[in-house]
Amino acid sequence: MPAADSRQTARLRQFGQFWTPEPVARAMIAWLLTHAPERIFDPAVGKGVFYSALKELDVAKKTGFYGIDIDREIIETAWADRIFDRRSTIEVRDFIKNPPRQLFQAVAANPPYIRHHRIPLSTKQLLQAIAHKHTRTKIDGRAGMHVYFLIQSLGLLAKNGRLVFIMPSDTCEGVFAGNLWAWIAGNYRIERVISFDHPASPFPGVDTNPLIFCISNRPPNPAFDWVKVKKLSGHLFDYMAGTEHPRRLTDLEITSRDIKEALANGFSRPPAKIVHSRYKLKDFATVRRGIASGSNEFFFLTKEQIDRLAIPAQYFKTGIGRTRDVRGSVITEKDTLALEGKGRPTFLLSLDKQTKDELPKPLREYLAYGEKIGLHKKALISTRRPWYKMEKRVPPPFLFAYLGRRSARFIKNEAGVIPLTGFLCIYPNISTRQYLAKLWKLLSDPRTVENLGLVGKSYGSGAIKVEPGALANLPVPDELANRLRLIPPSPRQTLPCLKPQSRPARK
Repeated sequence: MPAADSRQTARLRQFGQFWTPEPVARAMIAWLLTHAPERIFDPAVGKGVFYSALKELDVAKKTGFYGIDIDREIIETAWADRIFDRRSTIEVRDFIKNPPRQLFQAVAANPPYIRHHRIPLSTKQLLQAIAHKHTRTKIDGRAGMHVYFLIQSLGLLAKNGRLVFIMPSDTCEGVFAGNLWAWIAGNYRIERVISFDHPASPFPGVDTNPLIFCISNRPPNPAFDWVKVKKLSGHLFDYMAGTEHPRRLTDLEITSRDIKEALANGFSRPPAKIVHSRYKLKDFATVRRGIASGSNEFFFLTKEQIDRLAIPAQYFKTGIGRTRDVRGSVITEKDTLALEGKGRPTFLLSLDKQTKDELPKPLREYLAYGEKIGLHKKALISTRRPWYKMEKRVPPPFLFAYLGRRSARFIKNEAGVIPLTGFLCIYPNISTRQYLAKLWKLLSDPRTVENLGLVGKSYGSGAIKVEPGALANLPVPDELANRLRLIPPSPRQTLPCLKPQSRPARK
């Protein structure tokens, strides 16, 4: 990677900057201008794209602009490029630690997208305090920086004021989403939520689905407009500016949506279809995540590596790491041998509580190398006793590839592999051959797969991510369960399937 590109990537990670395309910024500002605010506030002004849109649309210069950003360099660049002028008030200021002490009639932002694991602990504590101050409830610590920008901005919204934010879909799908949107819907009016079809995404190539939220500080309303942009054209601007009848906006799908339904199913998802589901997946199976090794480079090896290290194969289990390593809906031993032949890692170092003295010399030397490079000090690994002890899983009969460039899918595990965190493990509550056959028919049916959209988080390029708890709550179509005569087992019928058992490694 060239030095300039490397520096740009580092800045993106530090500041979470993804610039709003000009047509989208124009549409967002147009919605604010329909109520003629005296001034628009942008808490993450960056290159000044919203101010550029304001200058173009407000030719009479009736609306002022106030923008702040923590990134001095990007503001200075915007001044040098003559984006800002005397009509705008621009400050280098930390919106989280030092917000303005005033209310605003209009707020527009593309807040920084910094995921929770990149936020320092001291900052997280401040964010939690900010969230509780406004919402009077706890927002889960896995919320990203953009969520707190939204909370703090709503707290600065004047009565009858308007706010328009563009943010990733995880704002509606994370573990924090329930508390967040219950607070917003109970205290503000959600006017519009704009989603984008994948070909129309304003951020092509970015692995997230953007949403535009239009919210006002008015009493809550029982319904709102939910919009899908099928093609990024002038129709979005016309809709936001109110310059064209909605029926003429053929590049948009506009639906009046019930707020209660959206709270239950997620604002990022289309209005829920009626799913007749007496049962959920958890009635038939238990879901667990795959093994988190803490360092796949060290613990998950190729055949060539273990031969070179001379570590006996008996200390390994056959594993699968990447979703793309499983091309179909079934993985067999032939498939794992083919991966081995391609030089893909398939050997998971699976030690228990053995002391180093109990291990052969080549393995002792390999563990010593791990300590030399500080592996035993890594966050997850350091919690283990001893540090090289690996998590245990019984090979699950079924896997779920829950995030990847390919569509999420269920996989029949005929190879008996141990999955890593790219997969979820599905353990049927009954282990008989007949029950397994029925459950596989249920999992592989397109109607079951279609319901994944009701419980998953959406990402770019049509990918979704389904966490273990969400997959356990996957609705199972009644008609399908009835036809298969698949009924939940009684406690007496349930067979233990989660206790790790010894299993010889593949030779």
